[in-house]
Amino acid sequence: MTNQRLVTRLEPRSIFACTSLPEKISFITHALEHQVDVFEKSRDADIIINSTQTGTGKTKAGFTVLLHQPTKSAVYIAPTNALVEQQREAAEKFVKDAGLPHIVKSASAREIRTWGDDKVNRRPGEKLYNVLRNPATIFPEAGGNRPILLVTNPDIFYYATFFAYNRLDKGNIASSFYSKFATVIFDEFHLYDAKQLVGLLFYLAHSHIFDFFKHGRRVILLTATPEPACELALQSLERQGVRIVRINGETGNGKLLPSQTAVNLELRPQPDSKEEWLAELASEVVQRFRERPQENGAVILDSLDSINRLKNLLDEQGLTNQIGRITGPAPIKDRQRAMQCQIILATSTVDVGFNFERTAEQTRQNLDWLIFSAHNRASFWQRIGRVGRVLGKSATNIDSEAIAYLPAIAWEQGLSSLDTSGGRSTLQQTLENLPCLDKPFLLAYWRSEAFLEIARLLLELEELFQNIAGAELIPKLFETLKSTLGGNRTWDDYRFRMKVLRGAENISKVSLKEVKENWKYTPGGQAFVKNFIKAKYPEDWEDLQNGITTLECYEPFFKKDDEAAKDLQEFAKIFSVSYAPLFNFRDSLFESLPIRDPHGYLLDESEETRLDPVHLLRYYEFVQNGEFIEVTSRSNENYELIFRLSYPDTWQEFVNTELNKLTAFKNCRIERRLRGAIRPTPLIEVLKKYLIPGVIIAEKENQYVIFQMRKEGIVSYPIIIQCSNAQKEYRFLPGIAGILTIVMKGKQLRLPDDEPFIA
Repeated sequence: MTNQRLVTRLEPRSIFACTSLPEKISFITHALEHQVDVFEKSRDADIIINSTQTGTGKTKAGFTVLLHQPTKSAVYIAPTNALVEQQREAAEKFVKDAGLPHIVKSASAREIRTWGDDKVNRRPGEKLYNVLRNPATIFPEAGGNRPILLVTNPDIFYYATFFAYNRLDKGNIASSFYSKFATVIFDEFHLYDAKQLVGLLFYLAHSHIFDFFKHGRRVILLTATPEPACELALQSLERQGVRIVRINGETGNGKLLPSQTAVNLELRPQPDSKEEWLAELASEVVQRFRERPQENGAVILDSLDSINRLKNLLDEQGLTNQIGRITGPAPIKDRQRAMQCQIILATSTVDVGFNFERTAEQTRQNLDWLIFSAHNRASFWQRIGRVGRVLGKSATNIDSEAIAYLPAIAWEQGLSSLDTSGGRSTLQQTLENLPCLDKPFLLAYWRSEAFLEIARLLLELEELFQNIAGAELIPKLFETLKSTLGGNRTWDDYRFRMKVLRGAENISKVSLKEVKENWKYTPGGQAFVKNFIKAKYPEDWEDLQNGITTLECYEPFFKKDDEAAKDLQEFAKIFSVSYAPLFNFRDSLFESLPIRDPHGYLLDESEETRLDPVHLLRYYEFVQNGEFIEVTSRSNENYELIFRLSYPDTWQEFVNTELNKLTAFKNCRIERRLRGAIRPTPLIEVLKKYLIPGVIIAEKENQYVIFQMRKEGIVSYPIIIQCSNAQKEYRFLPGIAGILTIVMKGKQLRLPDDEPFIA
């Protein structure tokens, strides 16, 4: 593998200082040309894309747009909660320096719960709506009806704009998010997944169709590495009349200021063996520490377990006091300590908002060396941009070093022919042509059954505008989204399918008595019952289609027949839960658990955090300790997690009705296995789910696809099916990534009612 290593030198980077600062932003010290460009060009543009290099003040550039409409509210969407707090502080400083009247408030789910409830209901949705309506309702210090600058995360933005709050608040909140903000800033949007990008692009299309751009709304997209698929979507909006400007900070007339040192970069294929790779990483870190003890460095990997195991290896080398971890489970106190350590071990948590700033100000770069893995172009350029930052430093000519581990297949796809003397531009061009670094699932997600997510939102808007001006724009908005994202079906197709799903959701939540008596009057109920008859009673469906019977004929049938009503409700539960992987905002199988870690397996200083139970089951031994799960030790070997499903019928019946089908499985439980033997799995309440959604496929027929998924970090699990006459093992795909991968590779999947999964 050594002969596959490539060494190249990325030239230093600079950025233009501004030559002339407009009066309105004269308070900005050390202003850069791209910040002035954003301010000036946002006068006439609808969307401003600022793709200037990382660490050069894109956030402040975005804030300058507020000055064009200084009495109107704005929202800033930061990609992580840690960055929300950081950008709230930056927003407060900007508002103060600019003399703007805005009150600045940050809003994460946890933070909203802490807001006072003496004047409004305790519901988080009502609190959020009242803060948007009049901040003084919750925060008396706001005084008057001042505009608000809300700093929040993609979760809140998604729940608000997709009508995902409870029924009492969702309409009010959605209306506020769609109509209130004159300035909308999306930070680091290149890191958005497919679902988050759907929300962003829908908001842009809505702003266009409902004329918010014509009335002065400005949307600022901050990104270091624009995603090609997203760029295509934006070009589609541009063709429809949306005014878009792009600013990259690479042109100007002012003085060039050094922003990043030269980086001596080595590209390596990531080894298949995790143990081999971790040993190699540990050796590299130890060598740098011992040969250059005055330098600071970091290791950024995608796997939390890899970071924790690397920590153990470095502890054995006596580096405990020099190491700090910045990971998802790490509380703020641990992260603050880690920032001051000479060696930082981190997961993708640091991809946004972490500048590796140290309390003791340095004259040189804060990171001299960086070792990292990257599975797509966005993370590669984001991470390489973390090392060697020198904007505002006095020492700017000391080279930095980096080692990047890329998927081994990159060498087969053309990386081996890289001209290593070509510098940054040649490397960028080469990486653009490597399919293995594409961000997976964007186009597949937009153009698949997941388009129903947009149909759900359009249906909500249609009902919101019922009998008032605006309803006629819904089909136009759909066509705009269809041309922007792609797709084959009509609005009527999606509209009916969404009504079926809504009927399933509503029928699944009520009592059996209400099902029997009120299914016809439940929103979506009639559409779902038609679907139920089609799936379960094909002969009756034919009569219904031919007008021999009517839907009204089924009213006495469900009222009198308890078993039929139970079957209807059970099918509704399975149908609605089956779609969970498509509609859930977070692609996790189970809710995270409160964890106590007294021995430091996950945390450096703190003892309490939250953790995904799948990670806990795979890598640790633990016991229940009151309301917490206490980690007692790291498992000697990694457990394999398997599912076990009890199926009441024959194996052939299972193959005919359940295989290659998006559905929800009853009597399904998760177990741990080690070297083929089942090991006791401690009881965790969160694992006891009535229905678990996903797709079961045959492993033998899909070996290559499963191998490719494993390479891309997409999880599938063995599942043992215990039928009445046989026991067989298959593979289980519980998440949207696995489902879309199978569809992309040509496997035709079915939906719960045996309709085809559209891709």
